[in-house]
Amino acid sequence: MPENQRSEAHPLEWRDGVPVSGRFDDPFYSLENGLAETRHVFLAGNGLPARFRDGFAIGELGFGTGLNFVAAATAWREAGMAGRLDFTSFEAFPLSPDDSRRALAPFPEAAPFLNVIAAVLDGAPEAEAGGVTLTLVCGDARETLPRWAGRADAWFLDGFAPARNPELWEEGLLRAVAERTAPGGTCATYSAAGAVRRGLEAAGFAVARLPGYGRKRHMTAGRLA
Repeated sequence: MPENQRSEAHPLEWRDGVPVSGRFDDPFYSLENGLAETRHVFLAGNGLPARFRDGFAIGELGFGTGLNFVAAATAWREAGMAGRLDFTSFEAFPLSPDDSRRALAPFPEAAPFLNVIAAVLDGAPEAEAGGVTLTLVCGDARETLPRWAGRADAWFLDGFAPARNPELWEEGLLRAVAERTAPGGTCATYSAAGAVRRGLEAAGFAVARLPGYGRKRHMTAGRLA
């Protein structure tokens, strides 16, 4: 799929207000508390907000509803950071703006960023709000990420479960992630699958298994060796 070409609509089911992918039969975020899960896995797992600085760059595999962006942008604002935060996400099957708004409705923290998220889901290459720039790269990340000229200080690896969405966990893609990570950069994912840990290690990350969120016993974090 050419870069930023829109795929067909991502079919959804709704379970207790939580969107579930009809394509991968997996929820977009925790049925318990999606924002708390994101803060535990992707912020704490990457040492954020403590590592924030002007020009800090976050890369993400799997934009989904935009909830991870909300968590990062909220943390940036709450930390009183001056300067710019860049957030670049790679997504093969973007939601519609309306579905994203519905999915984010339970989280009042999302309100300042709904228009930014809707803009990129509606086709804008990037959008900005208060020093935070969101870029959405549509298409298969195995094709689009190797063409990306940026470098991330932290990666949010948030594809659907490896058993259901193996494409986002292939060793070649994880190597591309490592190649586009700044020196001393980090990554985090909710997944503790052995194949994911081994793929990150093979790509050059020093990997640690950490306590997961809620009922999930473990998660994975890495630092570029």
